[in-house]
Amino acid sequence: MGRFFGRTGKKIIESPSVSSDTEAKQNPDNREIQSRDLYNKGVNHMSNEKLLDAIRSFELAVRIDPHYVDAWVKKGYAHFHLGEYTLAIASYDKALDIDPDNPEAWNLKGLSFYKIKNYDRAIECSVKAIDADPNDGMSWYNRACYLTLSGRVDEGMEALRRAIEIDISHAKKAVRDRDFENAQAEEGFMRIIEVVVLESLRQGYDYSGKIVWVTGMSKDDVEDALLRLDMKGLVIRREKRGLIGKDEYYELAKGLSEKIGEVKRSGLLNSKKEYSAPLQEIKDILENLDDAVEAVKRGDLSRTTENFDQLISPTKHGSTMIEQFFDQHRDLRLFRIRLTDRGQEYLTSHKSEILQLLDDVIEKIRSNPVSRTIRK
Repeated sequence: MGRFFGRTGKKIIESPSVSSDTEAKQNPDNREIQSRDLYNKGVNHMSNEKLLDAIRSFELAVRIDPHYVDAWVKKGYAHFHLGEYTLAIASYDKALDIDPDNPEAWNLKGLSFYKIKNYDRAIECSVKAIDADPNDGMSWYNRACYLTLSGRVDEGMEALRRAIEIDISHAKKAVRDRDFENAQAEEGFMRIIEVVVLESLRQGYDYSGKIVWVTGMSKDDVEDALLRLDMKGLVIRREKRGLIGKDEYYELAKGLSEKIGEVKRSGLLNSKKEYSAPLQEIKDILENLDDAVEAVKRGDLSRTTENFDQLISPTKHGSTMIEQFFDQHRDLRLFRIRLTDRGQEYLTSHKSEILQLLDDVIEKIRSNPVSRTIRK
């Protein structure tokens, strides 16, 4: 387990004294300080992999403050890493009794059920986690695993697609995840492998061996994906003479390269890279942003969501928005979810915040020297 704060844990007393416990009950502020101090000690113990000491600290914290949700969650997490999944679930239930919409507790509870192979209960927990935070890509990813393992492969691929829309790194993780082994023959999963290969090519990894190295996929999966992409006209196979014969490498097809941009690598071990989004795509993004601004001002929900979809979808401009405007892409995605959930009322009540976000992105694009050529 990685360190949380990089600090060493400190030795704590085995149990609070009667006088300190009485004092805590009489003084709410002092009680809060004591419980928070014990919680922090527990986190420090976890960072040093002293899980039993961590559990003891969290138990003391919730003894002082039984409504300390974070302490209950961390206690469950420590039990989880000790393989005590029933105790972990009990701790998460305590947290959820206090905060029924806590997405972290629901997600971790689902993982505990996953560990004991109770996939139906894990799926139920993932639904609750996503309801509490629809923007959490990891909850969608975990749901995809549970569904696939339970034989509901089509639903699993849909959940995985949602996870990748939120964070494209989930695609790279999925292609190495054994939980998806029984989905590898599915068309949806093969498309995810193709997405990972295309992203690798876009990042400048132009040999199949390099793609295998950077993604952790098998050589056969990479070569099969390259063959399918070549047949679709999305990549071009090239040859160049090497020291011991001809070497094969791949390039993005010209039209695709112009559409999604690419990274050029140079220097020692190809360590230097430079990314530039294509001017045509920047122009398209600006048009979407300008149209979205007008739609928001007029209160046009349909046009607003349509433009947001163009800006956040990985099949449209999502990858470039993540690359260039990571924080704004996240906020756009969150607004899109809220608009789906609450509709016209949300658009009306949050008009100023949405316009401010759109204006910020427009200003950043237009202040870029490269982007100014679009206006000429």
